[in-house]
Amino acid sequence: MAAEAPVPAGASPPENANEHCPGPESSGAGQADACRGCPNQSVCASGPKGPDPDLAAIAERLAPIKHIVLVLSGKGGVGKSTTAAQLAFAMAAQDLEVVIWRGPRKNGLIKQFLKDVHWGPLDYLLIDTPPGTSDEHISIVQFLKAARVDGAVVVTTPQEVAIADVRKEISFCRKTGVRVLGVVENMRGLRQPLAACGLIDAATGRDVREDALRALREAGLDPAALLLTADVFAPSAGGAAAMAAQLDVPLLGGLPLDAALGRAGEEGRSVLEEEEAAAANGAAIAALPSAGPLLEIVAKLRAVLEQR
Repeated sequence: MAAEAPVPAGASPPENANEHCPGPESSGAGQADACRGCPNQSVCASGPKGPDPDLAAIAERLAPIKHIVLVLSGKGGVGKSTTAAQLAFAMAAQDLEVVIWRGPRKNGLIKQFLKDVHWGPLDYLLIDTPPGTSDEHISIVQFLKAARVDGAVVVTTPQEVAIADVRKEISFCRKTGVRVLGVVENMRGLRQPLAACGLIDAATGRDVREDALRALREAGLDPAALLLTADVFAPSAGGAAAMAAQLDVPLLGGLPLDAALGRAGEEGRSVLEEEEAAAANGAAIAALPSAGPLLEIVAKLRAVLEQR
């Protein structure tokens, strides 16, 4: 049996590595007996052994950037990319220089972007990573170690199936030395302006929207100031708040299920543009269900980063 090479100082085995992993920078990386069947075997075997000379170049390229933030999710479909984009738009609206980069799924491209792109002086570089925990995440963390990555924002939804994967993602961050800046709970209930919703009599199928709005006005309530709320994805185990408390990580906030947020994502723009237009037209605050939560998340994230 081939001897297993020791793990070099500073080279931590990936979270999902086999037992007795020799380490990604060892001479036996990807080739030792302990590497057989490991999901990282091909990456380790083809990667450079010993200190990567490109790490210094990456650190130099990223030096003018004040804050580098990874945006992660334990699984796909939780709105990670939408959340990352809206965070970038909201920060840019606060006169900050922000770039959002959607990390590719190929390790060679990741290194090329980090090393060869002239990023210039930025306040924030948000890296929208692929979902889950994969070779790409391991590569990004390894490449950014010399570049002072600030940490990660982890996106989830309220369901336990998503929360369970986020626990693994937070464990990955801790094992690789990436600070967890906070958790964002996306799709935290449906929130829609009541005046924009249809109302149907369940027994007859008749549209009773105008009747209901009239009754509300007669009762002294302004329909334009009311929000319709509902828990679409029930937080069966307490949702992100319970998980954040259990794992001792900050909860940055939550974004609702909001049609305006969906439109903004499809059109590649900030949801705040639609919210600001509604406010300029005299719409009540109830017509702006995403604006407040998004700005609160940005404020908390910036505060966490300033604590470093």
